[in-house]
Amino acid sequence: MPPAKKRTRSYDPVKIRAAVLAQFENVRQAVGTLTPEQLALPTRLGDWRVRDLAGHIAMVVGAVGRSLEQPEPARQELDLLDWPFATVAFAGKVSDDTKEIAASGEPEELYVRTAARLAELLPAASDGRLLATRVGAMRLGDFLVTRTVELIVHTDDLNDATGLGIPYERQALAACTRLLADALAVKAPGASTEVRVPPFAVVQCVEGPRHTRGTPPNVVETDPLTWIRLATGRTGWAEALDAAKVSASGERADLSALLPILG
Repeated sequence: MPPAKKRTRSYDPVKIRAAVLAQFENVRQAVGTLTPEQLALPTRLGDWRVRDLAGHIAMVVGAVGRSLEQPEPARQELDLLDWPFATVAFAGKVSDDTKEIAASGEPEELYVRTAARLAELLPAASDGRLLATRVGAMRLGDFLVTRTVELIVHTDDLNDATGLGIPYERQALAACTRLLADALAVKAPGASTEVRVPPFAVVQCVEGPRHTRGTPPNVVETDPLTWIRLATGRTGWAEALDAAKVSASGERADLSALLPILG
């Protein structure tokens, strides 16, 4: 777990719900066009094929409905900013479950079932309702923010594997960017370095002298998708610098030792 806590930013629950549903629909439409040959393509996720990746996306979004069908836990166990650091312990089980779900039916069928369950259960559920998730009991509103991360990260994986060009819903992209930026500030608390991911996020992090006015001495700036790829290990720090996808100035602007954030 990270060594410190930051105050969690607020997310508009109406916009987050709409963003999750819209991005899932973007992926559903794209997955429905995939041929058997495309479903068999490799991905950048180890031995996962596109079929596995498509099944994983249905699984992580379907987790909302499955959790809503379970009894509500007695108490909350996880805050939103705990989530990025809690997932790595379950990576092996997630991969096993992904393979099982991907083999259980055609992707389009999985997506239809998942969408139907969400349409039935989500509208009546309160954002404060506790869910028994894989990593611990969380508020529904917080869990939906984590679904934007899963959706955007894996939409990018699908685009990388297939070249489909699936669009990234703006609110989902914004929430994903912000949560991963805030997680960096939790992982490396401080105020000597400013990380800018326009137009969605600015955070201060890394121990050291605190600036009080003007441009801070250590600045990192990048675009949302590059930041998300860095934060999830899809892109390396040196690779992003060499490709001029990241600008970094100052002696504390090297974030390589802090990345990735999400395993």
